[in-house]
Amino acid sequence: MTIQVNTTAPVHKPKILVARAIFPEALAKLEESFEVQSNQSDRIFSPEELQKALLGVEGALVAGSERIDAATLSGAGNLKVVANISVGYNNFDVPAITAAGVMATNTPDVLTDTTADFGFALLMATARRITESEHWVRAGKWDQWSIVNNPLGMDLHHSTIGIIGMGRIGQGIAKRALSFGMNVIYHNRSRLSAEDEKACCATYASKEELLRTADHVVLVLPYTLQNHHMIGATEIALMKPTATLINVARGGLIDDAALAKALQGGKIFAAGLDVFEGEPQVHPELLKCSNIVLAPHIASATEKTRRAMVDLAIQNLRAALDGKKPPSLINAEVWKG
Repeated sequence: MTIQVNTTAPVHKPKILVARAIFPEALAKLEESFEVQSNQSDRIFSPEELQKALLGVEGALVAGSERIDAATLSGAGNLKVVANISVGYNNFDVPAITAAGVMATNTPDVLTDTTADFGFALLMATARRITESEHWVRAGKWDQWSIVNNPLGMDLHHSTIGIIGMGRIGQGIAKRALSFGMNVIYHNRSRLSAEDEKACCATYASKEELLRTADHVVLVLPYTLQNHHMIGATEIALMKPTATLINVARGGLIDDAALAKALQGGKIFAAGLDVFEGEPQVHPELLKCSNIVLAPHIASATEKTRRAMVDLAIQNLRAALDGKKPPSLINAEVWKG
């Protein structure tokens, strides 16, 4: 009798961490190629837990809740890539990640239109006091309203929108504003080309001029240490008392305490926030304000877009572990291809 011996070596599966819950189908697909340590319970790791989870893994899928810095990377000698399921990456200490020789990636482009849609929706809800109005209806107070004491809002049509941060999403919001007949002004780190300005019918302005002029101010720029609290009490004081302030970018751009004080004192008309300092915690004074619309960081939250974000993050991770350049590599200097 002949005994056949299987001499084929077992296929090595790189070990990866999936730090937040993802779609089950995407996780199942990953498990075909990788040894997956997953967190489908979606409990946010403490920094110490994240550091421990990264030990021994070659790649990690993370989200904005996972801070990746020198301390987190301590001991993660096998790590080759951290793939953010987000276009923003202020949760990454990019210099520290680069110094460790680890590739860092994000998910740009796939969420541009969805986020621009939400930004404009948040602006409309804020200007027209949708949240306050719903609360009145639910409280059975409709019969207390009259022509003059209904929740009177501010018009969007023929008003001036000031966009701070004129990247892809900012330009998307500008183009939506045009359909409302709005005048578009913007401030950006660098001025757009004449062609892009024409496409958005947008006029460049200094930050101070924008704040003084705009009826509606929308923040759509990345967070950096340099622009921390770029909108504080001084900047809010420049705005019209009838103006609205919208943030669909990142918490920390606005001094939330100063904003709450301004809203309570009638310094500006209203605010709409999708992002906050120290989220998921919200400044308690903001919660006391009636003239604010609050959302839990959901600007990209449609199923189609979130699936696209996860897919792109996985493409980035696969490429890095296959020795290829990821499609959306942030720190290109670590690429040795």
